[in-house]
Amino acid sequence: MKRLIPLIFTALLLAACGQPAASEPTAAPAAGQTLTVMAHDSFSVSEGVLAAFEAQSGAKVQVLKAGDAGSALNQAILSKSAPLADVFFGVDNTFLSRALAADIFMPYESPALADIPAELRLDPSNSLLPVDFGYVNINYDKATLTKDGLTPPASLEELTKPEWKGKLVVENPATSSPGLAFLLATIDHFGETGAYTWKDYWRDLRVNEVFVSNDWSDAYYTQFSGSSGAGPYPLVVSYATSPAAEVYFSEGKLTEPPTGNLLPPGGSFRQVEFVGILKGTKNEALAKQFVDFMLGAQFQADIPLQMFVYSALPAAPQPELFAQFAEVPAQSVGLTPAQIEAGREGWITAWTEVVLR
Repeated sequence: MKRLIPLIFTALLLAACGQPAASEPTAAPAAGQTLTVMAHDSFSVSEGVLAAFEAQSGAKVQVLKAGDAGSALNQAILSKSAPLADVFFGVDNTFLSRALAADIFMPYESPALADIPAELRLDPSNSLLPVDFGYVNINYDKATLTKDGLTPPASLEELTKPEWKGKLVVENPATSSPGLAFLLATIDHFGETGAYTWKDYWRDLRVNEVFVSNDWSDAYYTQFSGSSGAGPYPLVVSYATSPAAEVYFSEGKLTEPPTGNLLPPGGSFRQVEFVGILKGTKNEALAKQFVDFMLGAQFQADIPLQMFVYSALPAAPQPELFAQFAEVPAQSVGLTPAQIEAGREGWITAWTEVVLR
């Protein structure tokens, strides 16, 4: 996922969180070994948390960032005969079936899975284990809407009306994870058949001058008016935790977020991110230790203010900031990973024809 740039979490919280018994190391310390973790560019973990694992295992951890989630997965698949890493983090439910079909991950039923909700465990083979989840939706700039005398739209359909012309920026689903997530939300909501389909909706958005960015960073920081204030678009596809992040990264300057969430029916998509052990690793025992650690209390407590998503472990403490300013949609997309895999490439091609050509 592309997310707001994370900072280091507080040492006090980390010190207070220990590993549960289910997440204790699965093998003896691996002194002198190096564990390579391949991940998308938005992966972030506090230095103190990685140091805790290194002290626990006796090994060093090297993080190999490899672009966005799709690009990173492509590299892992292309290098399957000579893996670039031991562990891979960042496959989400939009790419889950593709990752499993590539047969690059080894099954591992971590004992820590016992504490993870079944609804997040989308891979029955346990080749990919859930680490976190978040919600893609539309954010809006409160000040601009107030200045223009506009009430936040209550439905996706409203975005095609004249008052919202030239006010929405989205990401290209071919190059952006949140862009793909939002496309899937519209496909699920409007459907592929009937009098008004998802293609009709996007045709109407195009007529209403929707702007398409290649990635989340450009959409949020350059085109959107609500974060930097420099862009012309008061609506942007981002995350339900983005308003909380605005307050956090203001370092005390803000007590209320300048942005809000649009959570209309069919307008949100829940992304689940997974970790897996790459086949061919020469550090299998150490890789299992690290997966256990990622699903354990200390790592899970670090996730929200590092990557601005929710921990997969329900018992992990949630920051007060999330309770105040992050929102959980009443409903999110119901497409299964298998449905996404079957339709993804065709949907992206069709979207490109409708919106960009």
